[in-house]
Amino acid sequence: MTPQSWIDQYGPRESIEYDVVVIGGGVAGLSAAIRLKQRAAEQGVELAVCVLEKGSEIGAHIISGAVIDPRALNELIPEWRESNAPLTVPVVEDRFLFLSRTRAIKIPNWALPKNFKNHGNYVASLANVTRWLSRQAEALGVEIFPGFSAAEVLYDECGAVRGVATSNLGVSRDGRPTKHFQLGMALYAKYTLFCEGAHGHLGQQLQERFGLRRGIDPQVYSIGLKELWKVEPSQHKPGLVIHTVGWPLNTQTYGGSFLYHLDNYQVAVGFVVGLDYENPYLSPFEEFQRYKTHPTIRGFLEGGKRIAYGARAITTGGLMSLPKLTFAGGALVGDEAGFLNTARIKGSHAAIKTGMLAAEAAFEAIKTGRAHDELLAYQKAFECSWLYEELYKARSFKQWINKSLYIGFIMAFIEQNLMRGRVPWTLHHQHADHERLKPAAQYQPIKYPKPDGKLTFDRLSSVLISNTNHNKNQPIHLILKDISVPVQINLHKYAGLESRYCPAAVYEFVRDKIGKTRLVINAQNCVHCKTCDIKDPTQNIVWITPESGGPNYPNM
Repeated sequence: MTPQSWIDQYGPRESIEYDVVVIGGGVAGLSAAIRLKQRAAEQGVELAVCVLEKGSEIGAHIISGAVIDPRALNELIPEWRESNAPLTVPVVEDRFLFLSRTRAIKIPNWALPKNFKNHGNYVASLANVTRWLSRQAEALGVEIFPGFSAAEVLYDECGAVRGVATSNLGVSRDGRPTKHFQLGMALYAKYTLFCEGAHGHLGQQLQERFGLRRGIDPQVYSIGLKELWKVEPSQHKPGLVIHTVGWPLNTQTYGGSFLYHLDNYQVAVGFVVGLDYENPYLSPFEEFQRYKTHPTIRGFLEGGKRIAYGARAITTGGLMSLPKLTFAGGALVGDEAGFLNTARIKGSHAAIKTGMLAAEAAFEAIKTGRAHDELLAYQKAFECSWLYEELYKARSFKQWINKSLYIGFIMAFIEQNLMRGRVPWTLHHQHADHERLKPAAQYQPIKYPKPDGKLTFDRLSSVLISNTNHNKNQPIHLILKDISVPVQINLHKYAGLESRYCPAAVYEFVRDKIGKTRLVINAQNCVHCKTCDIKDPTQNIVWITPESGGPNYPNM
């Protein structure tokens, strides 16, 4: 049934009016909400602000490395240290390693591009930082609604964004209402800020409807996989930050790893693979498991215990892939637009800053009596900000890396260290990630080792510790535009790559009793990484917001 047919049958939605509705309870959305309330308090005006978060609680769907640059947080909440922010582990040492199969070559710090240096930054759980931000927001009067998915954008008669509607509840797997059916609620606002994170479901619709990508480079992505380990005290050094490139990936495949030492003998270990990879036999999950067997890396983890796992797509296009940020009635904020600085492997500071800038623009507009128009001041403020300058200096980083790992690092050193980002050239992204894939016939299958259950693991045991859960009776949130494509095209031409790019065993090809092959979608396993929507070669898979569920990350 269409959204309108539900309304026709069950009557008008209940609705609530706000000044600003924020979609997404990550650092971008919460920073926007905080800044709105700060400005309202300064001006002595009432401002109704709410945040919708699809996770079961704030932080449940948040996953990042993370090494956090506090620059934007210093601007948002200058007293964050006194307010017990969970940024307590300063970076004490940077190591950058080139890996071969058995060796690790450490790059001297003087030879590193400036963007890889982390003095003054903090190793932290971004999920816990987000939870702390939510407490600051609530103390200011922000209304936060976790467990409610924004499923539909609502428009007024002129086509401007008027707000959003939450998911209908109590719909069965076959799309029929159950006895527990409840129509979603409409949340109306003068302005709606979309902060869903990378490749947001509603953000993609808005970019298409308002032509926000017209004349812009395609957005490109990576998949980031992460595990949290409790390690032996002798192997632990709080504040140690290690990045690697090289093995197990070849020099033509974008990617690398991170290994961050937090407090309490915890180590965050992760692996990033560019989704522009060409070989359909490549499995980012299996490459991550293989990476941990390197002699230098396994030494940190052996004797320890893996306690959490997750995965998420990351925007890596940089400045050249940023869409137009505003449209009538709203704006794209944080990684919804793609503000992550790929060269620095950091995005939380950009999310906070853009949340602040969007909030400033929305507050000034509301103060003067405006509503549902375009927040052009947000785009202008970004272009005049230190964040724009930072992204501008690194605008060609990913494009150079795509030419080759070695060329990329040489050019990064030249651009960042020798020329301080003031270069006369700009490289562009030419292709979306799904366009880079080549037929399986051009490659040999990759034989990955079997997991040992101690250092390396399979997908299903990994999904188990991500605490992922969906109601099995709710409609599948992974939609096939054409059900014949997975077998007729993806299986035959690309060797069924769905079963390899997904980090959560959602997709599998099975044969029935008469020998016919079909694609099975285990939607209950989905960790909401969005990789399928991005990498599917025919763009046949559409990820939509589920009624409820997903991962429940403790401190990722």
